[in-house]
Amino acid sequence: MSDATFLNWPFFEDRHRALAEGLEAWASAHLPVDHGDVDQACRGLVAALGAGGWLRHSGGEGLDVRTLCLIRETLARHDGLADFAFAMQGLGMGAVSLFGTAEQRAWLERTRAGTAIAGFALTEPGSGSDVAATATMAERVPDQDGGGWMLNGEKTWISNGGIADVYVIIARTGEAPGAKGLSAFLMPADVAGLGVEERLEVIAPHPLARLSLRDVHLPQGALIGQPGAGFKVAMSVLDVFRSTVGAAALGFARRALDEALARVKARKIQGQALAEMQMVQGHLADMALKIDAAALLVYRAAWVKDQGAARVSREAAMAKLYATEAAQEVIDMAVQLHGGDGVRAGSAVESLYREIRALRIYEGASDVQRIVIARAVLGG
Repeated sequence: MSDATFLNWPFFEDRHRALAEGLEAWASAHLPVDHGDVDQACRGLVAALGAGGWLRHSGGEGLDVRTLCLIRETLARHDGLADFAFAMQGLGMGAVSLFGTAEQRAWLERTRAGTAIAGFALTEPGSGSDVAATATMAERVPDQDGGGWMLNGEKTWISNGGIADVYVIIARTGEAPGAKGLSAFLMPADVAGLGVEERLEVIAPHPLARLSLRDVHLPQGALIGQPGAGFKVAMSVLDVFRSTVGAAALGFARRALDEALARVKARKIQGQALAEMQMVQGHLADMALKIDAAALLVYRAAWVKDQGAARVSREAAMAKLYATEAAQEVIDMAVQLHGGDGVRAGSAVESLYREIRALRIYEGASDVQRIVIARAVLGG
């Protein structure tokens, strides 16, 4: 097991320490899984996480961000795809957890049990981090139930795209220009007019897709929150889950350090273990320093949110930015310390090298986080 002394920090309560211990035992027994068929692996992971009771922490009343971060960190350290499967159940249903009606929350019960898979359909071909540029349209249409919505547009880079049972989708309803004219909807995957146009292949395989919406009819009850509140809904979800991206990066970094330590203790050059060389020790010190600094930022952000802060945009941006960038550097050094074996396909550090790169892009790229932080600093 990786260094767990951070659990003694004042950010945590006994319930967090007990959860971390239980999840470590579960992960050691069940992970990693075979990634040969990524879709099937994700379905199996969601079912297993649900059966193990871990998905009950992914949504519902009183989301505890420290718990989310501990789970993502632990799962990422054992299996990046397991972290992905857990995270998307939470992110996909985040809007329902925070703003959903009783009827909509019936889906939440299924995703928490692992019997349904969730997706969050936000990104579009012309709007990545710029949510206000969303072009997918939702128009009011009359129906026998008193009114509904017709959606047309395209979404891309949608996690769980093609295997999800339900999506939360952000579309333009036109109450005002830009961000103030968006709304959030709950959309079952079997609705007529929803198409999977393309499955997207990436360097660390995950189920991703480009989706099309052609005259997709949703009832009035599909609206999450108020009309025109879609940007607030999306940002509230990201405010909760952005810190957890940093936690996943932290898990990858801890695994990389573990692998590097094992390597330098076992590998010898001219009769001397790599671990005895001062230059190598310097690299290890830098890796450990970056990991602890990332952990402090991640769990600071989670703790502040759990104490009832309405928004933690600054803290979450700092956590996400630093943890993902630091993890990239830690993993790169682990590859370097492994020499040629570090780039051998299928090795632990090679897999980590591919896994970490996307975290510096999704849920707000690193440069976007810098803008968020700068605006917070300039605004006092």
